[in-house]
Amino acid sequence: MTLDYGTAGVDTTGVERGLSRLVRLIAQTHEFGPSRTLLPIGYYANVVEVAPGIGVAISTDGVGTKLLVAEMLGRYDTVGIDCVAMNVNDILCVGAEPTALVDYIALDVANPDVLEALARGLLEGARQANVSIPGGEIAQVPEMIRGHGDAVAIDLVGTAIGLVDPARLITGAGLADGDVVLGLASSGIHSNGLTLARRVLLGAGTDALAEQLPGTSRTVGDDLLEPTRIYVAPIVRLLKSELPVRALFHITGDGFLNLLRTHDPVSFELDALPPVPSIMRLIRERGNIALAEMYRVFNMGVGFCVVMPPTAAETAQALIIEAGFACQRIGVVRTDGRREVRLPELGLVGTKAGFRRA
Repeated sequence: MTLDYGTAGVDTTGVERGLSRLVRLIAQTHEFGPSRTLLPIGYYANVVEVAPGIGVAISTDGVGTKLLVAEMLGRYDTVGIDCVAMNVNDILCVGAEPTALVDYIALDVANPDVLEALARGLLEGARQANVSIPGGEIAQVPEMIRGHGDAVAIDLVGTAIGLVDPARLITGAGLADGDVVLGLASSGIHSNGLTLARRVLLGAGTDALAEQLPGTSRTVGDDLLEPTRIYVAPIVRLLKSELPVRALFHITGDGFLNLLRTHDPVSFELDALPPVPSIMRLIRERGNIALAEMYRVFNMGVGFCVVMPPTAAETAQALIIEAGFACQRIGVVRTDGRREVRLPELGLVGTKAGFRRA
């Protein structure tokens, strides 16, 4: 049997249909209030111009079903990092520097040890992202939320803001043929695709969490729970360098198809991808998952992308590496108007509908 995200329980088609109705109504609110909303809904973050020359970028996201792995292992001290990461990495994509985040914690039982562990993760994530957490909300809702077995059930969501000059927004406009795509390494599965990963690796039990991951000294549980990498340090450094950054992408759900969010209708030819992380190779093997589905669901080793003109790409790459992040050239932009992501070494072509064989 071949598994995919749909059979694992995630109906992406249904989400798209529902989202279109939601966005149609919510977009009408952009006419309200004293501030001007600068971008359409659907980019990584939106930006509100609160005063001349001052834009506030805002984004919200959660940790998703990675929390179930934390519940299975009884380890809650890292998912706060994921919560910060999923939000601040999106804020970066419009060229903003993250400044603050608030959290929302829903749980069935207000267990002090669990709350302290969550706070430790949030603290470490905030330290890595150089943001403050000025407040948040805790909701005890046992009728609404359930976890794994007898573990404390939690949901963890954040909302981050950042600052950007509206005149310097980055949305993938002005891309040129031959622009270089730099890929920053992920720390693993991050916080997307965990529903499929759990279905493949764990089934109805948790025994595989203690299994040693092939080719490593880590367990499957360790790798599934590895926190999402926070890219604030190198990207803010890059933004302040005055180098010409053309586009920024957080590689989350939909994998490299996130590159199709650009303002300009261009294609991306990714011909030098890094090795696929062990956890993703194991998921593909155990689940008999098609290669196209793997590249639609997972980051496949690249957690963030930067697009630069060829004349600046080498300098940008060196700057990112100096900041302590693995980074390599993974491809180029093609101004063909086709809006595709092409993976020639794998024989895959991706559009908004997903990847298919070329």
